[in-house]
Amino acid sequence: MADAKPSESGATAPGESNMNPGDEAPPGAPGTGEDICPECSGKGTLASGGKCPNCNGTGKVIAGIAGG
Repeated sequence: MADAKPSESGATAPGESNMNPGDEAPPGAPGTGEDICPECSGKGTLASGGKCPNCNGTGKVIAGIAGG
């Protein structure tokens, strides 16, 4: 998968993804939902004070949900 970054406005251009590194799927994908980022415990920042790279500072990741 290519490393696509969202634009500064938060909107994505065609072909770009608005996924963060910790996301398992794009937002709104069937069978997924928001979860607390396991790297920063939902704070959006690391213990060192920097922005969490896993959730891009949001404190949330998109994860698959159980079901079948």
